[in-house]
Amino acid sequence: MKNNTSSHMTNWIGRVDHEDGELGLRWHQKVKGANSTNQDGIMLLGFACDEGVIRNKGRKGAYAAPQVIRRALANLAWHHQSDVYDGGDIQCNDGDLELAQKQLGIKIKSALTNRHQVIVLGGGHEVAWGSFQGIARYLQNRAVLTSPITPPCIGIINFDAHFDLRNLPQSPSTSASQSSKQYGNSGTPFHQISEFCHVQHWPFHYACLGLNKGSNTQALYHKAKQLDVLYFDDIEMNLSNLPQIKQALSEFIEQNDFLYLTIDIDVFPASCAPGVSAPAVRGVSLEIIESLLPDILKAKNQHGESKLLLADLAEFNPTFDIDNQTARLVARLVWTIAHGMKSNM
Repeated sequence: MKNNTSSHMTNWIGRVDHEDGELGLRWHQKVKGANSTNQDGIMLLGFACDEGVIRNKGRKGAYAAPQVIRRALANLAWHHQSDVYDGGDIQCNDGDLELAQKQLGIKIKSALTNRHQVIVLGGGHEVAWGSFQGIARYLQNRAVLTSPITPPCIGIINFDAHFDLRNLPQSPSTSASQSSKQYGNSGTPFHQISEFCHVQHWPFHYACLGLNKGSNTQALYHKAKQLDVLYFDDIEMNLSNLPQIKQALSEFIEQNDFLYLTIDIDVFPASCAPGVSAPAVRGVSLEIIESLLPDILKAKNQHGESKLLLADLAEFNPTFDIDNQTARLVARLVWTIAHGMKSNM
């Protein structure tokens, strides 16, 4: 089956408390299907894809994540004021990851142009390259209209056990007589973004928080230092270091005009997030990560607008979840991000 886009409004079903009226509403009663007339609010997009994880020799199953996340969100209480729209899923059905990432970028650019903030439900972490393409398309189009003198400063904040800065491997089918082609995977998105920024003469500002040192080679740490990446290992992500981390993150946010937040669910301990491609032995607690999110969500530019354009969540794998434990964790993160976004609109 070829890649396509589909709508999943049928996932928005759940409990109804008629006796509580408007104060008893839940997400399934408020989320609307997206259409060309929608303006402002928050746009949900799904990226049904695990091709990048498969290429990276990970555990297949992230394709089903967007639908499962919607079902976990559906019954959560509605405490928001802005509209939330569901723009459906980009589906990678035929292994053409590059096309799926491009399609996601086009959908994101359209949503941002219509004054939405965007939350993308992945999918493997290859979603990040598609997400950034959407941000770049939007800012490039805006540049044509406003003719800024300086390139945009986009701060990428990634909560992740991995840098995902790997160089692109060549296709295994490439022979000496064939032209070589490089293929990305779930471990390469921020390398691809850095290369894009280099070509465009844009600054590459990347913060990676929650690294498992045993899962990142010396080569990756060396590359991160070359690229001036802000990073903290998982053993540093604790309450005693929280003031230092918040200060470093605050300075990072301050130097950027726009923010892109991405959360790889494998940053959490396997005890609370078993349903991922690469479970974490140690991980970072939800308490720590939730304490850092408000500074990202409330950041505003000089015009009083939210710096955060987009957030995505990656690597949730329902196949390996236990009692919907990871699904509920991801739903809580989406709920928290959406709540923070609406307070900034």
